[in-house]
Order: sequence, then C-alpha cells, then structure tokens
Amino acid sequence: MKIAFFEVKSWEKAKLKRAFPQAIFETKELDENTVSQYQDVEVISTFIYSDLSKRILQNLPKLKFIATRSTGFDHIDVNFCKEKGIQVSNVPEYGSRTVAEFTFALILSLTKKIPQGIAQMKQIRFNHAEIRGIDLFGKILGIVGLGKIGSEVLKIASSFGMKILVHTRSRKKELEERYKFEYVTLETLLSRSDIVTLHLPLTPQTRHIINSKNIKLFKKGSYLINTARGGLIETKALLCALEEGVLAGAALDVLEEEDDLKEEVEVLTGKIKGSLDYKELVLNHILLNHPKVIITPHNAFNTKEALDRITLTTIENINSFLQGVPKNTVV
Repeated sequence: MKIAFFEVKSWEKAKLKRAFPQAIFETKELDENTVSQYQDVEVISTFIYSDLSKRILQNLPKLKFIATRSTGFDHIDVNFCKEKGIQVSNVPEYGSRTVAEFTFALILSLTKKIPQGIAQMKQIRFNHAEIRGIDLFGKILGIVGLGKIGSEVLKIASSFGMKILVHTRSRKKELEERYKFEYVTLETLLSRSDIVTLHLPLTPQTRHIINSKNIKLFKKGSYLINTARGGLIETKALLCALEEGVLAGAALDVLEEEDDLKEEVEVLTGKIKGSLDYKELVLNHILLNHPKVIITPHNAFNTKEALDRITLTTIENINSFLQGVPKNTVV
C-alpha cells in the first residue's frame, strides 16, 4: 500500500523511515493546497495540524487508513471516515509514567529545596537553615484526578510511604485493591494534604478548580504541584497564597496562557497557537521570579522514551492495519 507521512519531525523520521522505507515523508501539513498531490495514497499519518475534514478526505479516493500521531483526533472527520469505511487509529497513551516521574521530580525539588541549594553553591554562600527540607515519608499527598497519570503518581507516592487522599470523578477498583488511599471531597483534600498535585484535563468544569475561594483551605505550609494544564489554577489566587504564607511553595510545568495547547507534543512543533492574555503573562512573570516557585517549560512529557512510544505506537498501528488486525482504533 502507498503510505504518506505528514508533519514529520526530526526526532521521529529515522524510525518511521526504517519501518516504511518506501513511504512518502513530508514536513508540511496535509491541506487543501497539498491534497491533490496524494490522490493515490491508501494510508496517511499526520499530527494534529493537518486538515482531515470531509472537504480534504473526499479528495483521497483510495484512502483506507489514518494513523494520527496524537492522542486527540478532533482534526479528523470521524463521521465521514465511518461513512466511507476509512479506519482511524490514534496513540492513546505515551507519557503517563513519564509525567508522574516528573511530578515527583518537582515534589522533591520543592520539599528538599534543591534549587536553593544549587544557588548557594554557585554563590559560594552556605546557610543550611535556608535549605532545610522535609521528609516525604508519612506526609499526606492529595491527588486531584485519578486518570492514567494520577494513577501512576499514586503508585510512586505509595513507594515513598506517603498517605494518599484522592479527589476524582470515578473510582478505580484495581487500585483500591492494591494500594491504601482515601477518596475525599476537594475541600477535604485541600485542608488535609501536605502536598497537592493536579492531574486533570482543562474543561469548563475544571477551569480554576484552584481559585481565590478555595485556596485558603490549603493546610498552612503545604505545596501545590501542576503538571497538567495551567488554567486549572487561578494565577492571582496562587500568588496571594504564596505571599500570605498559606502555601510554602509551588511547582508548575504549565502556565495559564497555555490554555490553547491540546497535545503536549505541540510544544516541540513551534506551532502553538492562540493569543496571550497579557495580564496573566505579567502575573506569571512575577511567579517566574518568586523565591517559593519552581517553573519548568512544559517539559514533563519530554523524554526520549515517551517520544519513542509515539513513533513506535504509530508503526504498530499501521502494521496491524496492514495485517488485517487494526489496533487502537477510534473508528
């Protein structure tokens, strides 16, 4: 079958080319300006910027299979695909453990005051009272959202000997049978936890789930971690909580102006879209230089292994289709 890859990045090209040496590899997107060149293609693989609407897909008469190299598939007209018998596969998961590990890297950096210790060494100025940390063993970790990433965080926290509170929409029996933790309301979780970590998608319901009203419920001297979406936290409320001593620190891999981000790997494409809210940008600039805050550049997902999983899952998806046993199908 004739296969074409679009939006191909340097970190994936070699593996894709090794798996499908006869395929077409394009750095550009598939859209109305390029689709006429690929009318004999039977399998296509894109990221999220290609336009796979009915308007485009109806110009690919031989198309049988789409392998999107993303978790989301909003860029694909799935109804048209169903109508025409075009199968679609995605990459359902590639970085849950990766992000969970990064979450704990941030927790350890905050609670052990690692950045402050590094700063002292660089300044040849030593004051161990300023860099005195706390143990994680026996501390209460509050996990907001028990999806794939939250579940991995729970497993790591258990190995640290932490007590765990969970606020989530749906319960997970398999985790309940293996690990000790307690389901609680958000208010209870905030008031009892030594460390709170967020693992939720950004929706109208979850936007500012941490806000000026409930941030005062946090246990005094606790920590807040966010590796999910910046819009989960009201930035002004976070700043006030830090200034008033409600929170001892915060670690953020995401900021509120990143709300238009749909896929983590978009960070690597240079095509993140959407206008910035300059008020939020100023507030985040204050956070960037705040002594109690660690900010990283949306990097929790970014490991060699996670990116390899995207590529390898895509290869498996295409090979499975070619063998007549498609996997990870959404259509």
